[in-house]
Amino acid sequence: MNEKKSKAYYLPTPSSWPLKGSIALICTTLGAANWLHDVSFGPYLMFFGLVMLFYMIYGWFGLVIQENRMGLLENQQVDRSFRWGMCWFIFSEVMFFGAFFGALFYVRIIALPALGGVHSHIITHILLWPSFHLTWPLLNNPNPSVYVGPQSVMNTWGIPALNTLILLTSGATITVAHWSLLKNHRKTMLLFQLFTVLLGIAFLIMQAHEYGEAYFHKGLTLASGIYGTTFFMLTGFHGLHVTIGTIGLIVILYRMLKKDFDDHHHFAFEAVSWYWHFVDVVWLVLFVFVYWL
Repeated sequence: MNEKKSKAYYLPTPSSWPLKGSIALICTTLGAANWLHDVSFGPYLMFFGLVMLFYMIYGWFGLVIQENRMGLLENQQVDRSFRWGMCWFIFSEVMFFGAFFGALFYVRIIALPALGGVHSHIITHILLWPSFHLTWPLLNNPNPSVYVGPQSVMNTWGIPALNTLILLTSGATITVAHWSLLKNHRKTMLLFQLFTVLLGIAFLIMQAHEYGEAYFHKGLTLASGIYGTTFFMLTGFHGLHVTIGTIGLIVILYRMLKKDFDDHHHFAFEAVSWYWHFVDVVWLVLFVFVYWL
């Protein structure tokens, strides 16, 4: 690549991928909402949106990979744009999970103490739920005939603790893969990237097993009260992010086999590793406040 070409900021041609992605997200969201309200077309609209979303991701990311292989993105300003874009994306994910953790903390710190008559909330306790005893997790609901509470809480030191070890180990293996890429140790890079992929898959398998135990043995569902709602919203969305991250790790492993990266140009790998470390941190917070405390 000549000096002039390497310094030119690459401007892509107008693309329809953002529009397709917007339509896919709208269809997915509307489909899911209508499905929850038992509208007949809900699951079909959601399925269509998901198929279109995967098509958009495959096409758009494939285009960027092609541009990278052509050497169009080897520019400091382009690299800086990608890095800032990824930083803002992770910030939006922090806000996303912050909303659900905020709901959990509101229930535990404000709502339940008020119902339990703690401090100056004795009138609230008497008027709203005089038989309520302040405990967490909440197993007894105000109207058990409508919202049947779970039989027991989720274990802390079984699958959740093992999954914590799995994710912490995966954070170490992806760091070794990154270090190996920087040092041009190709075999070590590929091996530890494969380890990271396998650990991500292991986490998902363990969480699926835990969900089966929650549904069929403990009676813990989305409809079993605030404990079930917060549990599945937080762990479910985290599991979705682990799934997305694992797919990203597999794509990066494929690109490593294709020798798309070198020690200077490998931001795609860095972006996925940032995302993976973010998923690790979210799980640590989740493990402490959902399973442990």
